[in-house]
Order: sequence, then C-alpha cells, then structure tokens
Amino acid sequence: MEQKNTLNTQPDPSREGGFVGAHWPGSLMERMSMEVLEHSALCTIITMPVEGNRQSAGILHGGGTAALVESAASFAAQIHARAVYGADQGYAVGIEISVSHLRVTTHGMVTATARAVHLGKSQTVHIVDVHDDTGHLIATGRVTNRLLERRTHADKKIGGQ
Repeated sequence: MEQKNTLNTQPDPSREGGFVGAHWPGSLMERMSMEVLEHSALCTIITMPVEGNRQSAGILHGGGTAALVESAASFAAQIHARAVYGADQGYAVGIEISVSHLRVTTHGMVTATARAVHLGKSQTVHIVDVHDDTGHLIATGRVTNRLLERRTHADKKIGGQ
C-alpha cells in the first residue's frame, strides 16, 4: 500500500498514490470526511463515514453517496489527465454521472472503488462501486470525465485576433 502524505507534504496528482492521505481544507471532501486510500488512474479507493452524511431519515444521503462516487472517479481521471498532458498542464472535469442506490446503510464507513473502463486521450470512464462495512454493495455509478489541457496566456488570442 502507498505511504500516506503528511500534512506538510503537498499532494502530487501526477504520480500514482499522490492523493493518498492528502487533505483539502475547506473542500467538500474535508466536510464529508473522505479519505483517499489508493490512487491510480486504473483504481482509486476513497472511504467516507456514514455519520455526518445522513439524510433526515437516518440513512446515508444519496447526494453524499453521489459525491463519493464522483470524487473517486475524478481523482482517478486527474492522474490520467496529467499523464496525457503533463503534470502541470492536464486536468479532468466531470461531464456525466449516474448513480444507482441499491441498499441503505445507517452506520459505519462506506468505501468507493473506481475502476477504469476507458482511459482515452480526451475522456475517461470509470465504474464506481460503493460497499458498506459488511461488504454489501449499496450503490454503483458510472462517471465520465473530460481531459483538458491548461492554456497559457500566450495561447489566448488578444483582442479577438
């Protein structure tokens, strides 16, 4: 297993395992207490507690599950985008997400595993399964990310020319 990043180490999304143990203060991931356990373009695993992510009925919120699904697939796509366009130039943006909620859970941790089904030059597709602590499949999703290259100032046309 990859070694965790310490708080004083910057996450490096251009290398395999680069987001393992990283923190994003003020982000949705921090608010939902998500933690990256494994990070590669082929497989990214993120956990999240049910506690603090429930809906009013006491079960894991479907939107929380969807955020976990998208985070796992997007992190996997980020490392692939950097492989395609370069560590400082490539990035990924989500363009489609579909999540099927199959079973409720009320406690413990849930784990999302994003597995690549397509790693192309312009987009990725990941299937993400979410399991509870007992191993039951509680949700499954499909996420498509578009790969983009950062523009430099010189790449932009000035004055519409």
